[in-house]
Amino acid sequence: MKDWFVYVLRNPKGTLYTGISKDTVRRIDEHNNGTGAKFTRGRGPWEMAYREGPFEHGDALRREISLKKDTKLKVQLKIIPD
Repeated sequence: MKDWFVYVLRNPKGTLYTGISKDTVRRIDEHNNGTGAKFTRGRGPWEMAYREGPFEHGDALRREISLKKDTKLKVQLKIIPD
């Protein structure tokens, strides 16, 4: 089933975090509440910077890896709008 999304979060310092989830709203809440990934704890608040999908699980994992290597996208996403 195509119910997975790839997302990129950004914090106020411009740090990016990439992940996959079926429910990105719930997942952002987990990251902001300290119950998400270890990397995001204490580095928030996090906001959605980018999202793609839906994908099948394997496709979402492959796309996540691809986004992590995409330096042009990272530069664009690190720019924090005023």
